[in-house]
Amino acid sequence: MRVKICGITQPEQGEAIAQLGATALGFICVQKSFRYVSAGQIRAVVEQLPPSIDRIGVFANTSSDAIEQVVTEAALTGIQLHGNESPEFCAQLRQRLPEIEQIKALKIKTPESLSQAESYAQTVDALLLDAYHSQLLGGTGKTLNWETLEQFYPICPWLLAGGLTPNNISEALTRLHPSGIDLSSGVERSPGDKDLTLVAQLFERLEGGKVTRRHGNAGTNN
Repeated sequence: MRVKICGITQPEQGEAIAQLGATALGFICVQKSFRYVSAGQIRAVVEQLPPSIDRIGVFANTSSDAIEQVVTEAALTGIQLHGNESPEFCAQLRQRLPEIEQIKALKIKTPESLSQAESYAQTVDALLLDAYHSQLLGGTGKTLNWETLEQFYPICPWLLAGGLTPNNISEALTRLHPSGIDLSSGVERSPGDKDLTLVAQLFERLEGGKVTRRHGNAGTNN
């Protein structure tokens, strides 16, 4: 199973989280976020990582030029679009950055919000479902209504986000079948400052519940 820890800001924490078992690290490239890091700061973290770790930059309503610049400067392997990007924008960005993984985040407010998934699923490598918040893009700590996702089987891999913690991850993965999970505030002391004890607890719960074996490696070949 793919495990992405997002909102990394410190090189030593990024390296430690990778060693604990994360398959991907996320970096917030939105300046108004408390977890924002520059391309140079991302590069400082990336240089400490093994090449097998996916390095995902999170953007929101950012121009293609700006995204490409950060991807190049920070040596990212993927991008996550967390704003109001249209399927057409995603398709154009795919042509521009064909070797870069593209994840589209969808903020789920109501069950009807899932209807937009189909239009993106044919364009991007993976979807990420996060809880809706009127002001914040992500890392809100709000949990999705898992009941509405129990029959969610898109044609592309998808990651579950939104209020996940070591305490509720086993229940979430018993009820749902994502290709991966994405955590940020659920393993933090404060925005951008990860709690390595909580990260270790997360992987203990995943291993203890045999989650990795049950779901296999779906979503890791994007």
